[in-house]
Amino acid sequence: MNATTTEAGTAQNPVAPSFTDLNCGDFGLRIDREGIWSYHGSPITRQPLVRLFASVLQRDPDGDFWLVTPVERGRIQVDDAPFIGVELTVDGSGADQKLTLRTNLDDKVEIGENHPLRVETDPASGTPRPYVSVRGGLEARLGRSVFYELVELGHEETVDGEALFGVWSNGKFFPLGSLTEPA
Repeated sequence: MNATTTEAGTAQNPVAPSFTDLNCGDFGLRIDREGIWSYHGSPITRQPLVRLFASVLQRDPDGDFWLVTPVERGRIQVDDAPFIGVELTVDGSGADQKLTLRTNLDDKVEIGENHPLRVETDPASGTPRPYVSVRGGLEARLGRSVFYELVELGHEETVDGEALFGVWSNGKFFPLGSLTEPA
């Protein structure tokens, strides 16, 4: 790595190597649909280690997941989303309410403009799959019980002439589904 050196001999302003220089290939790590991290098929049970890995987790524009440190990067497999939303905290009500999501790794995000909620529909089963943006293209899939809590908080709003069912958080309405009959 290139760097300038001070009179004391300490490096300053290193020039970061390209991702190609850092690539270590596949690390053999996997995050399954339930948010369980494993290494070559063996679950990683030490939560501090999982949190450390999660702190350097990134997603590239192609949708691939990488663990990236200053000296190496390696691809990991993520079956769905890298985090699971396990707890919902509600403050206030209606359009003034604030919803805070806690993930399985104890990250907390306030659902809103910077951490939007979105709901996809599973093409095979037709069931909803709700996600919240956590950071840098990484999302948390909401656990079933958390999604049911959101549904309990939901109500109907008309948006652009369409009747939608959803929730408010931080002054923004997030649709959970349409109430309009398909044509």
